[in-house]
Amino acid sequence: MSDDRPESGDRSDDAADAPATDRPDSPAETRRNTPGGGVAPGANAIEPSVPEEFGLVQAWWGDGKGKTTAALGMAFRAAGHGYRVHLLQFLKGGADSVEGVRGEYNAIEALPGISYENTGHYGWKGLMDGSDDDEHAAKATAAFERTKALVAAAGESDLSEPLASEGDPSEGVNMLVLDEILYAVDMGLVEEDEVLELIDEAPADLELVLTGGHEEPTFLLDAADLVTEVRKVKHPFDEGTRARKGTEY
Repeated sequence: MSDDRPESGDRSDDAADAPATDRPDSPAETRRNTPGGGVAPGANAIEPSVPEEFGLVQAWWGDGKGKTTAALGMAFRAAGHGYRVHLLQFLKGGADSVEGVRGEYNAIEALPGISYENTGHYGWKGLMDGSDDDEHAAKATAAFERTKALVAAAGESDLSEPLASEGDPSEGVNMLVLDEILYAVDMGLVEEDEVLELIDEAPADLELVLTGGHEEPTFLLDAADLVTEVRKVKHPFDEGTRARKGTEY
């Protein structure tokens, strides 16, 4: 069989004649395939804006550290693009080592476009830590009622128009973070069917982020678009380290 392959150094394909900017390995092409076309990202002034692709349901669960941290990261990122975000915290009472003011609250107060409310009761339900289980249940019920009101308000708002950065969340939001709601479900304080009904009633453009829980939220697998398990490999809590200021609160 004759060997029709080009000699070493020859290029018989079209790549030899292609413009430099079209070659996959050219500097121009490499830059074009990077965020910003090779321009280093920077910061701009925050102006109210409309998300183009919001409307998914996210669930972050697991026994590892990082569920709330991940949700807050997305919340700050969204607010930085001018979207309206609200953080509603279920059960966010915690242990006696946690101070009344958390770092995220101070950061939220300094950033336009994001607000928060904490409906949690100190301690944890069922841990016999001196907290009142009935009050935990009442707080969780009130938090879920507030959640339904916020979702309904978003449905009544025109989410195709920018929302005021300092507007009341009852006037509509683009992203609603329901922190620790999945713990409330695990504890039987909020029913699975109630959460599914809430998702069904949410407007198409509202991004819903649900966090918490050590048990896999299998009831959400069909309803959620993103489900992430935050798994513990090693945690300083296991060695007796208490919640640390600046990392856990």
